[in-house]
Amino acid sequence: MESFFARFKVEALYAEDVTTKQEAYTCVFDYIECFYNSHRRHSALGYKSPNTYEQEYLQRCA
Repeated sequence: MESFFARFKVEALYAEDVTTKQEAYTCVFDYIECFYNSHRRHSALGYKSPNTYEQEYLQRCA
């Protein structure tokens, strides 16, 4: 989790000018759902995004 929050701060939070609680919520949601889970590759998942890894896993199990 520590590395996640470090990446989040660098890649999303510090890049935005967040001034309200709603903007912060939107920033967190956009980072996790629109980037982190769908595009960012993870070494622990064989350099695949979490969404890609999950889709491949479900296909193998079906």
